[in-house]
Amino acid sequence: MASLPSYVTVHFSRPESFDPAVASSEMERGLSKLRVTSARVVKQVEVTLQFKSAADTEAFEDWYFNTVRRIGFFNWYDTRGGVVRSVRFKGGALGELVPLAQGFAVAQRTATLEYLR
Repeated sequence: MASLPSYVTVHFSRPESFDPAVASSEMERGLSKLRVTSARVVKQVEVTLQFKSAADTEAFEDWYFNTVRRIGFFNWYDTRGGVVRSVRFKGGALGELVPLAQGFAVAQRTATLEYLR
């Protein structure tokens, strides 16, 4: 399985979220009845990917289109949990590439990673 390239620096953008996979049945009186619909939930992590050179930016796009083919799973080291997770880009999508220095010498783009917990 492919791994996120080492030249990409990952910064956590926002708090993590997940769908609790719980169904609710309304009751005539009292609280609604809840039940778990799935043993595993999809967890989503919003991150910012930072590139330290224009060459790294181009190399990442090559990895994204040719190695993981936009929708494939890849290994990512989660620094918060200290574990390697098998993740993919939510919907195969990446955010816009934003230059932080002239000529894309330093650039970043946002992404949402998703995995099963």
